[in-house]
Amino acid sequence: MKLHTAFTVKRVSDEVWEIPATEKPGMLVPARIYATEALLTNMDSGVFEQVTNVACLPGIRRYALCMPDGHWGYGFPIGGVAAFDPQDGVISPGGVGYDINCGMRLIRTDLTLAEVRPRLEQLMTELFRNVPAGVGSRGFVRLNRQEFDEVMRKGARWCVERGYGWQEDLERIEEHGCIPGADPQTVSDHAVQRGISQLGTLGSGNHYLEVQVVSTDRIFDPETAAVLGITGHDQIAVMVHCGSRGFGHQVASDFLAVFEKAMRRYNISVKDQQLACAPFRSPEGRQYFAAMNAAANTAFANRQVITHQIREAFQSVFNQSAEALGMHVVYDVAHNIAKVERYAEGDLVVHRKGATRAFGPGRPEVPEIYRHIGQPVICGGSMETGSYLLVGTADAMRDTFGSTMHGSGRTMSRAQAKRSVRGEQLQRDMKQHGIIVKAVSMSGLAEEAGFAYKNISEVVEAVDRAGITKKVAELRPIGNIKG
Repeated sequence: MKLHTAFTVKRVSDEVWEIPATEKPGMLVPARIYATEALLTNMDSGVFEQVTNVACLPGIRRYALCMPDGHWGYGFPIGGVAAFDPQDGVISPGGVGYDINCGMRLIRTDLTLAEVRPRLEQLMTELFRNVPAGVGSRGFVRLNRQEFDEVMRKGARWCVERGYGWQEDLERIEEHGCIPGADPQTVSDHAVQRGISQLGTLGSGNHYLEVQVVSTDRIFDPETAAVLGITGHDQIAVMVHCGSRGFGHQVASDFLAVFEKAMRRYNISVKDQQLACAPFRSPEGRQYFAAMNAAANTAFANRQVITHQIREAFQSVFNQSAEALGMHVVYDVAHNIAKVERYAEGDLVVHRKGATRAFGPGRPEVPEIYRHIGQPVICGGSMETGSYLLVGTADAMRDTFGSTMHGSGRTMSRAQAKRSVRGEQLQRDMKQHGIIVKAVSMSGLAEEAGFAYKNISEVVEAVDRAGITKKVAELRPIGNIKG
């Protein structure tokens, strides 16, 4: 199949497409893209160039992958997945992203739309006050360097120990909110300065806090949904999308510079300097992995403090405790990270860049309460459309290193979106459609208009039909906070 690309793309199935390893000199494995034919046809040419560049990296195993939300990114395409042998393979910040452990958290409640709608404006105002958003925003948690080092090591557990959450929250976070192997000594002072005051802040760009509703007719698997605490009947939930903010960005910047020099030392060449890498077992590779884990743990802590702030806002507006309101975490999952995971061929260093872990039933990493249904997957859509809750499958373990998409994926640049609509008009239009938006920046709001993104339902259908994730429920936005 010929697209707007120099590469031949062969159909493997209705939702799987392959670029053979013979298509580009240096490719060690084929590249595979998960998408419907319509999604594939509309993918930007950068996706094909970047995923085939990834296929050339030393030590890569099986395939270089891209999910249906794929679009051009830094190094890897957004939606990129690749696994490397830890003995002869590499680790690359371009396969993780600048916002290390950018991820999703979903909180369910016992409230219904009928109870929330009359107080929605008040609720969104309280949430906007409680959760600082925007570039340079600072949180209420004040830390010295020693305490911040503890956050890097302990992640969400540090927060729960200090009253910013419940013990059960930790059971419902990827890696229990604390990835082992983090080393604060590998993190630069500049990174610390950028991150030490940002716990409990939302940031800017496509990060958001969204109040959502789940209707019974948008639950596709009632039994699985019930296990996850999703019952429908216009049930209210809250979704958070954010990461390690300036801290993770600085860690990535620091090590990209280190790796550019290290590649010469280890005689590694790459197709794109944005794929700067180092052998995973090298001192540089180990240092980045330890620093990346420190940033990932800080991101888990960030979302944990935000959860505490969300609960406080709901308590204030509804004059009931968060426990009485049933505000339990459903799950929290990363989508910008590299992890050592075990597969049929042994341990592999799996990079997910704008892609989500989607482990199937029975994996010990999945919380015991969910182990029989598979790991929850949270897929964020645009603020005008909706989001999805899914679960991982055995097919994902076999075909995609336990991975799936993370969101809808952009189709339009931020600059183009801003030229197409004014933030103030978008805010008014969304209010007319029943969605109250609070934003720090109107130009930033315009960048996130729904028309700038792919159709989330089509993206979800692609992974559902491919068998790598099973859709459970759709969540519709009624209130959104943007940086």
